[in-house]
Order: sequence, then structure tokens, then C-alpha cells
Amino acid sequence: MGFAQGVSGLNAAAQALDVIGNNIANAQTVGFKSSSASFADMFSESMIGLGVQLAGVQQDFNDGTMIAGAGNINMAIAGSGFFRLADNGGKIYYSRNGEFERNKYGEIVNKQGKYLTGYKATGTPLGNITVPDTPMPGAVSTEGSLGDNLPSNSEPPKVAEFDIKEPKSYNYSTQFTAYDSLGNPHNIKVYYIKGKEAGQWTVKCYDETAPVLLDPNDKDKKPKIFSQDITFDAYGNLDEKTTPKLPFESAKLNGANELKFDITLFGLKQQGTEWTMSLPQTNGYAVGKFNGYSVGDNGEIIASYSNQQTQLIAQVVMASFTNTGGLQPSGDNCWTETGASGAPLIGTSDTGSFGVIRGKMLEASNVDMSNELVKMMTQQRNYQSNAQTIKTQDQLLQTLVSMR
Repeated sequence: MGFAQGVSGLNAAAQALDVIGNNIANAQTVGFKSSSASFADMFSESMIGLGVQLAGVQQDFNDGTMIAGAGNINMAIAGSGFFRLADNGGKIYYSRNGEFERNKYGEIVNKQGKYLTGYKATGTPLGNITVPDTPMPGAVSTEGSLGDNLPSNSEPPKVAEFDIKEPKSYNYSTQFTAYDSLGNPHNIKVYYIKGKEAGQWTVKCYDETAPVLLDPNDKDKKPKIFSQDITFDAYGNLDEKTTPKLPFESAKLNGANELKFDITLFGLKQQGTEWTMSLPQTNGYAVGKFNGYSVGDNGEIIASYSNQQTQLIAQVVMASFTNTGGLQPSGDNCWTETGASGAPLIGTSDTGSFGVIRGKMLEASNVDMSNELVKMMTQQRNYQSNAQTIKTQDQLLQTLVSMR
């Protein structure tokens, strides 16, 4: 039996070297998980063993080192969980390799063409993630606000009758942009006029972009001006009796609906002796050209647009298993579920037992090269030792054959 035992030892050492060699070969493979071979002895109703056999190959699913990714759609998982991928036939795979890219159809895929899956929006079913490069529609402005500080020592303007073309008919002016139903920008001019009494002001505004909304009572066909009288108290705040809103509306422009909303005046102050202009606030925005996309640490894919807006495109999902060691390696940095692994639990980044998705990062292989090289030398000696037992058995047999 010595030959059989020695041969089993040679096979075991060769198999261990195969595992070690595969680990070393994938030391630079993103998301790769190292493996180790386990062996068991063989007996057959005898106290003398029959040799050794491969009991199994176990994978180490501990995290690899986080490294910077080269693409804006690269991502890594810190902690437990896998990316959920699908092929053209709908077969599901699981991977730790986050080297994703956007193909010509806008779909997020890995280097082998498998599709990253997730939720496209809240409440939508799980499916392949697509990032469209279509423009972002504009949004109509429905509210605005002013927050300027008006000097308390201001005097009424020299010209009593307000005229947008006469700077001496108002004290200060500012402007802001609002957007109609088609995303057309409207430049709204705002004027502040000091009243005769302390703390009294008048706020006026009109749409400089679409001045076709004319005052029907004005024979000179001047643009319609919207006005609101306000009063500040002794602390420079709007008096409680003051109407805190300035109604505004504009004519239709390029086929859009009329622009109509209230401008909130609560932010206005009258303090000190200096005019301080703050940035007026309005909601709404123009049509935006697609600029690009990125992944956040929560696994959300965010698209950015030329109108300074961002939009949530999709939520990357993660999968976890009761027994990750039961997953079946399928190549291409992927695994498939088996009965031993159990059914996958689907969730999102940093929820429950799931790890955290790191945007613009990648998870390096968790192969420890120093450890692998030491194991390789150990198995080399093991192989040599088993070969020596075969050589010794051969010498003994040769002695027996040579006896006369």
C-alpha cells in the first residue's frame, strides 16, 4: 500500500499547489476571494491509513483592501454582501467586483457584460439599471422669496413717480430668475422704494423677459408692475400687520402657461445703514443637459445636469446569504446560489446586516502574497516527502525481487 499512500500524497500536494497558484494568479483581480484546500485521511477497517484525499476547497470572504477606482461608476462593498447581476437570459449572479461601466444603451454592466440590478425608483420592481442621457425637463417656479437688508437711514427717492427707466425713482433694485412650464427663464426685476414715514417701503416687481403683460389702465402700454407696501417695526422686522407676500404673474412666453406665484417677503430686514443684497430664492429650473453620473456611498446612482440639478436614477441592491461558503464559483468574478448557500436576502447599502457601498472605490483581492508563498514552499516540501516514500517503497521492492 505504500505506493498508493505516496501517490495520494502527491495528488494532495499537487491540488494544494493548484489552489495556491490560482490565488497568486488572481492577486490583482478586483473582488477576488482567496481559497484554501482542506484534506482528510482515508482508512478501510485498518489502523494503517490508505493515504489522503481532498475534502474540499474553502473560500475566504473577508474584505480586501479598498483602492481608488478609475471610473465614476466604480464601487466597492465594505462588509458583507454581493452585487446582484443578471445576464441576457435573466440568470442571476453575485459578485464583489465593482468595475462597472455604462454601455452604449445606457445600461450599467461589468466587464463581462452582465447587468447590474437595482430599483429604478421607489416602488419599482427589481431590474437592470439604466442611466438615460436624455435632458432633464424644466420645472415651473411656484414660489419665491426675498431676503435683502434695507438701510434704516434711507430717504425717499427724488423722483416721486416710479419709472423702471428712471433710477432716481427708486432706492435699490435686484433681480432673480424664475421658470415657466416650458423651462423658459424669466428675469424678474425687483425695486425697493422708501416711503415718507419711518419703516415704510414699497416693493415692486415685473417680468423683464415677457413684458407683454401690459397694464390695461396705462395708455402708454407700459409693462404691468406688481406692488406691495410693507412696514418694518422698531427691530427691523416686518410689522405683523404687513402682508408678507407680493403676488406676481407674467404673460405666456413661447407657448408656456402664464407664470404666476407669490414672492414671500418675510426675509426682508431694515437694520443698520448699509444695503445688503442676498441671493433671492425661487424653486423651478430650466431644461438641463445630461452632464454625467456618479455613485454615492449609499448605493444611489445620481445623474447631474447643466441646470445645476441632480436626479436619483436608481438604487443599487445587495444580496447576502446565510452560508456564503455554499456559493458556487462560476468564473468572471461571480458566484451563483446553491442549496447549500440558501436563498439570497435582498437589501440596500448599510441597512440591516448589509455592508456599505463605497462610490468611486474598488475592493482589491484579499490574497496575502506572503502567506501564499510560504504555503507554496510547504507544499513543495510535502510533495518531495511523498515522492521520497514512493522511492523508498520502490527500493524495498527491488530488494525483494533481487533476493535469490
